[in-house]
Amino acid sequence: MLLEGKKLVITGVLTPASIAFAVAKVAQEEGAEVVLTSFGKAMGLTEKSARRLPQTPDVLELDANDPAHIERLAADLTERWGRVDGFLHAIAFAPTDALGGAFLDTPWESAATAFRTSAFSLKAIAVGLLPLMREDGGAIVSMDFDANQAWPIYDWMGVSKAALEAITRYLAQYLGPDRIRVNCVSAGPLRTMAAKGIPGFDSLAAQWGKRAPLPWDIHDPEPVARAVAWLLSDWSRGITGEIVHVDGGYHAIGAERVESPPGETKPRDEP
Repeated sequence: MLLEGKKLVITGVLTPASIAFAVAKVAQEEGAEVVLTSFGKAMGLTEKSARRLPQTPDVLELDANDPAHIERLAADLTERWGRVDGFLHAIAFAPTDALGGAFLDTPWESAATAFRTSAFSLKAIAVGLLPLMREDGGAIVSMDFDANQAWPIYDWMGVSKAALEAITRYLAQYLGPDRIRVNCVSAGPLRTMAAKGIPGFDSLAAQWGKRAPLPWDIHDPEPVARAVAWLLSDWSRGITGEIVHVDGGYHAIGAERVESPPGETKPRDEP
């Protein structure tokens, strides 16, 4: 029971295919009590998905770009639990003109929306929940997609993920004295509702299996969820400011594997 007794907030659950749903499921199986967050039209989807979890959690309203929502969330959790041991930040959004190859033509307003929703919101929620985490410490984990390189069609979401990684390091610096750890999990491509909004996702996912040294199943978020659960647990208490890649090893390999032509022998040293 890796998370026994932990009180966790899980953002980003839309459907059972969501990475955040898999995290909530693993967290409950490992002994945590969780609440989910959602807002607007997505609330109905989140509430429906919540009923598919081992124990049906409450769904609290949270628009991460609205300071009043963060204040209400903190007030609810103060009354409900009196503390928070950790939260998952699985929030990302970019307008359509900030994705798909139109990088040079994206207006500031769209880039700003992508940045605020996908990156700055991590800082906003962390500050809002800080009074509930300060006494006992805790862990914050955000969902990332490797921002060390430029990805075709990912555009301003890629820029936002780079900002998310930087914000993670700065939060790790400033929250460390309160024994609060802040880390990212950089996941490989997974077939989620969010992925449907990324032009060219199928092409990107198809090449993953050719280059990643480990088999990669775009329909299986559990390896990612287990890594998140570990980072939310006390077993990772010496780790902060880190980006943990759960991508089948894709990030570590420079090119696709090259197979030797039939009949060709590989050179070897003379005895």
